[in-house]
Order: sequence, then C-alpha cells, then structure tokens
Amino acid sequence: MHGSERHPRMLKALTPVRKTLHKGHRPEWLIGQTMMDHAVKAIRARAHLERGYDIPYLAGYSLDGHTIFIDRHMPKSFIYRRRKVLTDRFLIVHEAVEKSLIQLLGMHYLHAHQIALHAEQAAVRAEGITWEAYDEFMQEYIKVVGDEELTRVPDNLDLTPYRDFHDTEELKKMRAGMAPCPNFEPKHKVHIAGL
Repeated sequence: MHGSERHPRMLKALTPVRKTLHKGHRPEWLIGQTMMDHAVKAIRARAHLERGYDIPYLAGYSLDGHTIFIDRHMPKSFIYRRRKVLTDRFLIVHEAVEKSLIQLLGMHYLHAHQIALHAEQAAVRAEGITWEAYDEFMQEYIKVVGDEELTRVPDNLDLTPYRDFHDTEELKKMRAGMAPCPNFEPKHKVHIAGL
C-alpha cells in the first residue's frame, strides 16, 4: 500500500463519518447555545452585574458573590466573522462558576479557575466562536487593563485571586485605589441542603 492511490476500502475506513440530521433534529451547537442562554439568564437572575470599576484581570466578584464585576474599560463586544459578539456573558459564566466553587465547596482559587475556564470555553464554543479568536481578543484587553492606573476598585471586591497569585504589588495598587461600592441584595435566597 505504498502507492499514491489508496485502496477504496481503506479510503472509506479513514473518511470521517458525518451524521445527517433528521427532520426535526437540531445540530449539537444549537442545543449548546440554547442551554448557555438559559445558564446566563439563571446567573443574571441571581447576581448583579457592575461595570463601573477598575478590575484587574478583566473581571471579578464581590465578597458575598452577589455582584459580578467587569472592568469599566472592557468593550462589551467584538467582531467575529463579520458579526458582533457580546462578551459579558462569557465572563459572567466564568466568574459565577469560579466564585461558587470557592464559596460553596471551599476550593482553592487556582483549581476553581481551571474549572471556570472550561465553562467559559464551552460558552464561547456554544456561540459558534473559536476559542482562539475569543482568547486573542481578551488577551489584548487584559494587558491594557493590567497597565492602567487603578483609581476606582470596588471596596467589596473579593481579593482571593490576587492573594492566591501572591501578587503583592497589584494588591497594594488595588487597595490604594479603592472606592465605595454598594453591597447589592441577593436577587434570590439560596438554600443549600446540608449547610
């Protein structure tokens, strides 16, 4: 089998199987997008979104977890293949998952961050966007936000991620630029069985 033409049976065996959709079936990505829409709505129904502060590394959450912060300089969208993609939803999923794992299960920030990153990737891909395009856009703004002067950091921002990274220089800058931020009441009373 060293010739330039493959044997027909081998060619058939190596060709990827493509499932044809039956009438009434939806492609997997559409179901994923619908489920992500529901997940984001559920998070937004429980947490307040605040975009009026300087947040290192683009996004964070309040000590009580009732507020998700997105940096005030972070654009709300980017263009991907000639369509406008709203980005808040992906950051909201990441921050909500991360805070829940830390607060409810007592996980270390770095472990919770890895799981939250996978949830964010799933949300991005469910929207039909490549992770590479999204991540390239985000990395551009992480650098910009990281280089800016921190003059308006919410005083109720959970500093656990910065402490766990041992980023003492960043923590000093953040504390020097803290501004009052209201503690928003929870939109839903959360009951966790056994706690």
